[in-house]
Amino acid sequence: MQLSQKQKDRIMDAMIYVLLAILTLSMLYPFYYVLILSFNKGTDSLLGGVYLWPRTFSFENYARFLDDPHWYRAFLVTIMRTLAGTALGVLFTCLVAYGLSHRDLLFRKGYFTVIIFAMYFSGGLIPYYVVLRALGLLNTFGVYVIPSMLSTFFLLIAISFFQEIPSELKESAYMDGATELVIFYRIILPVSMPLIATMSLFLGVGQWNSWLDSAYFVQSEGLRTLAFRMMEVINKSNAPMDAIAVANSASAGVTSYSLQVAAMVISIAPIVCVYPFLQRFFIQGIMLGSVKG
Repeated sequence: MQLSQKQKDRIMDAMIYVLLAILTLSMLYPFYYVLILSFNKGTDSLLGGVYLWPRTFSFENYARFLDDPHWYRAFLVTIMRTLAGTALGVLFTCLVAYGLSHRDLLFRKGYFTVIIFAMYFSGGLIPYYVVLRALGLLNTFGVYVIPSMLSTFFLLIAISFFQEIPSELKESAYMDGATELVIFYRIILPVSMPLIATMSLFLGVGQWNSWLDSAYFVQSEGLRTLAFRMMEVINKSNAPMDAIAVANSASAGVTSYSLQVAAMVISIAPIVCVYPFLQRFFIQGIMLGSVKG
């Protein structure tokens, strides 16, 4: 019996759906597994057999993780650096990109040469530290925000994006007497929401997860970030504990691994909550920024 073309298409579609379902499950289940382990008693998780839901539900992992009062300060610092760093990074990157999107800009090729060179080559950690010290940024909140105010990667994407905007919009604004800044804020930015949302998502995730700058360039405990505190917890949980610490952890039902999974959930939860609001702009922003006119 020979199958018709329509039946072959249905079989092929069914195979594709099954394959996509297996692939989706294989990607989502590790996150779900970490989540249920974070809400399961740590000592009970060592017995195994926890796959679909917590067997012994407990908040002790999170209670032990947040027991240190420094966490609240670190959480506030991380929120502030994420909001400020993302806003300033998007603003200044778009400003520079808008200027470079003008094809008649003087020394435009020279600016592009500098940008491309900066993307592929770096002075290294020690020269970077020396520059930060010369600028007075060490052990200040500015070390989190100022160095990341310009993203060379998104600069190129934004330039291509702005070149796709019809020139008639700017020409009509020129005829009405608008200046470049007015055109940028009143015309360019409102029609660039896909680009802005995409940049905000990537820059925000980078600011939220960054911990190297807090480890290398900050000494004040009041300026430590959430990611740095989580690294401290993971390192301490991997270090050998004395008998009293082991007894206290066992009595609370907390293990080093249960602390680690709780740290993982806390680190990804804010990004997971924000992403759905930016998802509708995400693909559009990437595609429009990658098309050259």
